[in-house]
Amino acid sequence: MDLLKPLIALLAIVNPIGVVPFFIHFTQGFTAEQRRRTIRVSAFTACLVVAISALAGLRIIEFFGISIASFQVGGGMLLLISALQMLQAQPAETRKEDVDEGESKADAGASIAVVPLTIPLLTGPATISTMVIYSQQTTHWWQVGVLMGYGLVIGAAAFLALSAAGRIARLLGQTGINIMTRLMGLILAALAVEIMADGLLKLFPALGGAT
Repeated sequence: MDLLKPLIALLAIVNPIGVVPFFIHFTQGFTAEQRRRTIRVSAFTACLVVAISALAGLRIIEFFGISIASFQVGGGMLLLISALQMLQAQPAETRKEDVDEGESKADAGASIAVVPLTIPLLTGPATISTMVIYSQQTTHWWQVGVLMGYGLVIGAAAFLALSAAGRIARLLGQTGINIMTRLMGLILAALAVEIMADGLLKLFPALGGAT
């Protein structure tokens, strides 16, 4: 199993830089300490989502009697939809109602660290699907450990990006953030097609037969 692909896919989906504008918007009325606490909670929660998905996600879909091939096709479609959203310069996990919810929470002075900043803006269905699909491909316990460890990488990336939100926004501007999101979307689209193709070959072996 190529352990680099899951990390590339995760970084493309999570895309912490693409969430920077939302973080700045949602935390406008926060004190410096509230902003730091929001960053810590968001990074920790993102780490947990990735690690738990890698460890227990496969067991959950097996409990519901879903084949991994079907999950690959469905998860690949979800990743492709996320990629198409990113190609339109929207964060992969973003929905308008989630942003609206975040605005209302911020206006009320409530913490938005977990919802919607971490779930679904940073992590969500596409992230979970990715971890389940790749955890199924593992053959050794240490490979599962590596996938779980990627949660630390994602958490650290989210922490660094949000901590530097002000500097990133000034450096890249909205145009630069949009370009970064589109590039990540292109990479994710290619990975999504590969995952879907593998699932379809498992469901319909004749597709891979020689003509």
